[in-house]
Order: sequence, then structure tokens, then C-alpha cells
Amino acid sequence: MDLVRRFALFTGTSPWEWLPGDVEDWATELLSTPNGLARSTVRNYLNQIAMFCDYITDARYGWAEQCLEHFGAHPVQICHEENMPSHSAPYEGRPEVRALSRRELQDFFDYADEQVVRIRSAGRKGWAPAFRDATVFKVIYAWGLRRREAAQLDLADFSRNAKAPEFGRYGACYVRFGKATKGSPPRRRTVLTVWEWAAEALAEYVEEVRPHFAVGKRQLLWPTDSGGRLQGREITRRFATYRDALGLDEELHPHCLRHSYVTHLIEDGADPSFVQRQVGHAWGSTTAIYAHVGSDFMNNALREVLNAGLGEVT
Repeated sequence: MDLVRRFALFTGTSPWEWLPGDVEDWATELLSTPNGLARSTVRNYLNQIAMFCDYITDARYGWAEQCLEHFGAHPVQICHEENMPSHSAPYEGRPEVRALSRRELQDFFDYADEQVVRIRSAGRKGWAPAFRDATVFKVIYAWGLRRREAAQLDLADFSRNAKAPEFGRYGACYVRFGKATKGSPPRRRTVLTVWEWAAEALAEYVEEVRPHFAVGKRQLLWPTDSGGRLQGREITRRFATYRDALGLDEELHPHCLRHSYVTHLIEDGADPSFVQRQVGHAWGSTTAIYAHVGSDFMNNALREVLNAGLGEVT
């Protein structure tokens, strides 16, 4: 809430009076201060303002109606793709925007799985939440999701894909809370499953572990012990715990799993247009920024070009 108060103090207005231009002005102010905040920091600040706006405009809480009744105006989502600081370079000089290597990713998943075994074999409580969190990380990576997109998933958001029956009921993931654009609600997209291991991991969690939570007939995919929905900040905390235990860069966070998804698909030869649609990017250039392909991939690609005789004059 401190950032919300700072933003309100900057605008000099109340939330139901905020405008998209206020976001642009504040971002400019933050980026141009004597000590100039990093673009990634400013993006983080504005993402928090965006989440606050999501909350106060959510019809389930009735804040918009109350504001309209008492003040004659209602709050709107003022943060969108056009006024948020963009990823301006493929690598911004900070480890948090990089993909994990395949070895790092495997070590991370292995460690998460080991915690489940360790807790359960010791006869302690907490193995089910640990299993849930391990599956959350796999789902974020395997479907290239943003943290919020993953946290908001329900059981009904997965369905069969007639073109890929081998994935069973987990052939496609319907994302309902994608990043919003100007003046629009959250963007929705369907992400097709590409790895059988991911469908199997999710099926195991849903069928064998999720029933241990008191969810009743509710659809939320990631319930907590108290029956609520797992929040993004809890995903980040668990990720940080495992990251630190493995000695990985302390700046790494869950979004790096999404970068890893893009990078590994591109390295494995997936069509860039397919990857772009999977992650919900409006522009291919944004997807390209996410792809931090390794030197082996680049050298192999070079060899294919040379073997094809590109540019040869006959």
C-alpha cells in the first residue's frame, strides 16, 4: 500500500480520478530522478499499481459502484501495455530477466520434489502444500505463464485438445487473467500443451494431492490449507526459498520460468510465431527479448546457415 499512497500523493487525486496519463507522468518522474530508478524497478512499481486497480475495479467487491454513488465517478484500470515501461533491450544487465539454463531448471524442479519427499517421510505436516508449490512452478514453466496468470487458474481452465489426445484433459490451458491492454479487461488466450511430462505432473497433483485440501466444490486449482486461493506473493516466497537453497542468483524470481519456456522452445526449433501466440505477446519483438538462447544453439544455427550455402555466388 505504500506505493499506492506514493502514487496518490504524486497525482494529488483519488483512485476514482486517476487517468492513464498519470501512469506515464509518474514513470517519467521515477526514471528521471537524480538517482534514476532502473526500468525493471519502475515496471515493478507500476505492476503493483495495476494490481491495486484490478482490485478496486473488480465487480465482486462493489467499489466502483460505491464510488459512483458517493463521488460521481468510478475507478478504472489505468495501467496498460502502452504506458508501462517496456523491455527495452534483450538483456537489461540484471540477472532477474534471464532464463534459467536447463541444468538450473532441472535442479530447481528436483529440489522442489525432494522437499515433498523429505517432509512426508519425516511424518510432518506440509507435504501437500510443498507438492502443490512444486507443481505450480512446473505449470508456470510448462505453459509459459505469468505469476498472476498461474495463481488465478481453476480446474476448468484446462481442457482436452483433439489434435493432441496424448495429453488427456490437460491438452490446453485457458488463461483468463492475461496482461491487459489500454482500456481493456485482462486478455485471454489458450495455451496449448507441448510436453507430456507437464500434463502428467499436473494430473498427479489434481487427482492425488489437491483432494487433501478443504476446497469442497470450488474450482480453484491452487488452494491453501485455510481453503483460500494461493497468492502470487506466496509463490514468490517459496521460489526464493528454493532458489537460495540452491545458491542461484538472488535476483531470480518466478517470471524467469516464463523466460525459460520461451528460450527452450526456440532452442528446440519451435516456430517463433507459435511461441509468440503461446505467451500472449502482441509483437514478435517482445518474444525475441524473452529468448536468451545459448551459444550452442547459436553455433548450431550458424552451421546450418553455412551448410545451406547462404550468400554463395555461383
